[in-house]
Amino acid sequence: MVIVDSGGANLASLQYALARLGAASVVSQDAAQIRAAHSVLLPGVGSAGAAMQRLQQLGLDRLLPTLRQPVLGICLGMQLLFDKSDEGNTTCLGIVGGRVGRLQSAPDLPVPHMGWNTLRARCADPLLDGLLPTDRVYFVHSFAAPIVAHTSASCDYSMEFSAVIAHNNFHGVQFHPERSGVVGARLLANFLKIQLCN
Repeated sequence: MVIVDSGGANLASLQYALARLGAASVVSQDAAQIRAAHSVLLPGVGSAGAAMQRLQQLGLDRLLPTLRQPVLGICLGMQLLFDKSDEGNTTCLGIVGGRVGRLQSAPDLPVPHMGWNTLRARCADPLLDGLLPTDRVYFVHSFAAPIVAHTSASCDYSMEFSAVIAHNNFHGVQFHPERSGVVGARLLANFLKIQLCN
């Protein structure tokens, strides 16, 4: 399994979370290694513009949409799967149709959305196997993807947004499974099962 070196600070914690599940992973920015991987994780923190610039410099913006193995985008990594982001008016990978927008703040709901929240399943998704409506996962984000045809779970924080998406071999979660305790571990284990089925 390859974790794309997108320059984020959460790479080590993601590797550790996978290791606890018995899954070996390597952090890489090498196109050949990513292409040959059984599965790929695309994490991300920071801004969409900076992340896409890094992927473009590495030539990964052209590679990633062509992958046929299971791919999981995490947080900003999920947002990058969409067409565009309002964060810097950034053109993203274009794997999923839609435009990522800024969350709307409210007096009791500040932006960024930082903390634990529940998911609302909208359709069957193997990533969500065994998760309950009361389970909470950990979010840290100021931008969010709209509800689209490929949304399998949503979250409500001043607005409803895509929290989990699935489109062919591409999957995405807006939250951080590596920081979401046993619930996040279950989701990562579900992704590993998808990997084994492919």
